[in-house]
Amino acid sequence: MDQFKGQPRLPKFAAPKRYDIRLKPDLSACTFAGTVSIDLDIVTATKFIVLNAADLSVKPGSVCFTSSKVFSDLTMLLLFVNIRNFCQLKLAAIVNQVFKPVKVDLVEADEILVLEFDDTLPIGLGVLAIEFDGVLNDKMKGFYRSTYEHNGEKKNMAVTQFEPADARRCFPCWDEPACKAKFKITLDVPSELVALSNMPVLEEKVDGPLKKVSYQETPIMSTYLVAIVVGLFDYVEDHTSDGIKVRVYCQVGKAHQGNFALHVAVKTLELYKEYFAVQYPLPKLDMIAIPDFAAGAMENYGLVTYRETALLFDEKHSAAANKQRVATVVAHELAHQWFGNLVTMEWWTHLWLNEGFATWVSYLSADHLFPEWKIWTQFLDETTEGLRLDGLEESHPIEVDINHASEIDEIFDAISYRKGASVIRMLQSYLGAEPFQRSLASYIKKYAYSNAKTEDLWAALEEGSGEPVNKLMNSWTRQKGYPVVSVKLKDHKLEFEQVQFLSSASHGDGQWIVPITLCCGSYDACKNFLLQTKSETLDAKESGLVEINSSWVKINVNQTGFYRVKYDEELAARLRYAIEKKYLTETDRFGILDDTFALSMARHQSLTSLLTLMGAYRDELEYTVLSNLISITYKVTRIVSDATPELLEHINQFFINLFQYSAEKLGWDPKQGESHLDAMLRGELLTALAVFGHGPTLDEASRRFHAFVEDRNTLLLPPDIRKAAYVAVMQRVSASNRSDYESLLRVYRETDLSQEKTRILGSLASCPDPSIVLEVLNFVLSSEVRSQDAVFGLNVCKEGRETAWTWLKDNWEHISKTWGAGFLITRFVSAIISPFASFEKAKEVEEFFATRTKPAIARTLKQSIERVNINAKWVQSVQNEKQLPEAVKELAYRKY
Repeated sequence: MDQFKGQPRLPKFAAPKRYDIRLKPDLSACTFAGTVSIDLDIVTATKFIVLNAADLSVKPGSVCFTSSKVFSDLTMLLLFVNIRNFCQLKLAAIVNQVFKPVKVDLVEADEILVLEFDDTLPIGLGVLAIEFDGVLNDKMKGFYRSTYEHNGEKKNMAVTQFEPADARRCFPCWDEPACKAKFKITLDVPSELVALSNMPVLEEKVDGPLKKVSYQETPIMSTYLVAIVVGLFDYVEDHTSDGIKVRVYCQVGKAHQGNFALHVAVKTLELYKEYFAVQYPLPKLDMIAIPDFAAGAMENYGLVTYRETALLFDEKHSAAANKQRVATVVAHELAHQWFGNLVTMEWWTHLWLNEGFATWVSYLSADHLFPEWKIWTQFLDETTEGLRLDGLEESHPIEVDINHASEIDEIFDAISYRKGASVIRMLQSYLGAEPFQRSLASYIKKYAYSNAKTEDLWAALEEGSGEPVNKLMNSWTRQKGYPVVSVKLKDHKLEFEQVQFLSSASHGDGQWIVPITLCCGSYDACKNFLLQTKSETLDAKESGLVEINSSWVKINVNQTGFYRVKYDEELAARLRYAIEKKYLTETDRFGILDDTFALSMARHQSLTSLLTLMGAYRDELEYTVLSNLISITYKVTRIVSDATPELLEHINQFFINLFQYSAEKLGWDPKQGESHLDAMLRGELLTALAVFGHGPTLDEASRRFHAFVEDRNTLLLPPDIRKAAYVAVMQRVSASNRSDYESLLRVYRETDLSQEKTRILGSLASCPDPSIVLEVLNFVLSSEVRSQDAVFGLNVCKEGRETAWTWLKDNWEHISKTWGAGFLITRFVSAIISPFASFEKAKEVEEFFATRTKPAIARTLKQSIERVNINAKWVQSVQNEKQLPEAVKELAYRKY
């Protein structure tokens, strides 16, 4: 049996065709019993059957394999010699030839079940039967329990989460995406509960306190998409124009909070049917809010599971940002019903095909439903997060080798989702929307109910567009990183040079085929070409860019390309002027700022030049641009406080000046008919002013917060500014002045809205008093905070960094035990380690984890330590900027 241990993939002896699964969960004892009969095709003569199983107790005596191959061969022989009546009894015995394994070995380290037989199993069809028991765990993976309250009583529900490789914790199976099969599911559950699965109910029989629920057989699909939920639920219901029944399920009493998601789902299904030119494949779509859920949502075929924050929207207490999140998450998960469920990646190396595409197309849906949200401008947030992670030496290619199931969780990251989505957007922009859509529909039809690899998608797009897609895109998916394209103007010529961008300022040797777009002085004067070598020169006169010597030049127009741009000083100065004069689109204003920030962090440009550019955004009013500007100011403040703390007061004043104009225009109170984006921006601006110590903002936040504590229905603190008020009051909390902290905890305890709880958790640790930070972090580990939500409380301010690190070390064993089975543990590592900025701290972290690293955090740990070293080098560089103090003071007190 040793030959099967340590292998990343299951051997190909047998292929599953159909599963007949029966499960009986006990919600009081938190256990379950089950049986599975798997129709197998034995494709190679073997004495072994190897499949996946984990955390299950398999009953060895129940395991048997019944071969039916003998039947077909013998029947043909009997027909041939016309002796059909010969030895009927013996024939029946041969037909039902049963093989019992001599060894049943559950290898927990590799999560495989190895069955060894004395006799070689005949090639052909047969049925493998297994009985097993399991535990409804509290790890939010496999078949697990989630808790909720009903009429004041705490209850358990049973939930499945099988992606990436946890169906094996519910039933023995071939738990790989390429091993597609059909599934027939039967549940024995308490008769008063709702029991849902992928397909509609076929039959329900009540027998006293229990009922047996049988579901229609699924189409062919992967194990990670099987789903079961058992509990008490309300629902709202609607239908698409072609009759698909759509429901949103949630806890009893919250049904009205499902109406917005229901509307989005119905309209999105109709849109995708047209866009993909393929009907939604199932007869129903259920979406359900789960109180304990590790990810944001999961695209199970026909039964999509969500965190409450990603599905439910309360008109009275949810913010505009919550509404947008519900819309994009629902659109993302429904995209998977085609791109992932109908056409499935062949192996986890191609995860990005699922996640990158679903991320990209969710914006397509949101833009279709809510054009006023300017969602494609907000897509730049996805690109930025992808660029930031991919600028690390410890990044990974979009297509990443997976050698063991324990490594899969870590690639559900900004590379697979955000870089993946961004390169798809870049490709669609290059090919054109119509050829891209047409080719995509062709790809989905070709691989429906099957599996595909990245190169299959490229082949379809290449055939549909006539462009060299495979050659172009391999440079983006098979190597990590991306280029920074340097641009110089010399004698009517633009000189382009690409090198790999690394935030560490190290030298990478990557080279890409870069779709360059540029415009000069106007968006009417544009030029496109592929930069296929390290450098290239463009003659402006020959290209028709006649204004090149006097006008601004913008490369990567509207930020459709996944790369950075570095301009020479003359071109950069012209762009600064163009930003102040609002000559550029908001996407290009965003891009110039983001590239300059990244170049400053990598020490390719000075912090002084970054701050000077930031001053050009004082009159900025667009949400996406300002949101990124705010994010950058937080990071710059941390670096300045580490490098030159004597400048901190001046830098804070500069940033207050930067945001006051737009904050005053918006005010504290929502205006009649204001845009969705203004509602989101108000909260972010007020939060920023509070963090930078703006007295009037802190005072007004305190007044409104106290009114809210007294009366939760007051109009003084609408949902969009609650986070700002919570952060503001925490700025003034201390060990000797903790009443507002206690009040905020009381609000947390009294609300049953998940969005409100996460808002509060995200605000508590922003207190500058380390003793309060420690209290908050301990609170995060308490039973009052659901495991899924603990990571929201890790956003500590600079003063709390050391406290948080000590706390992480002191509680590592508990954290590792509680969250170590999923990807959430990586958030503890990155949130607490990444903000540091000293080489000594990087070494200390390395030493602590030297004996505590496990595969699930290995990549994240390396990335976090790299970020600490990058910060440390940036601090050194800032300390050496002689012109910085004078520049900061001038910017801080400049009269506009």
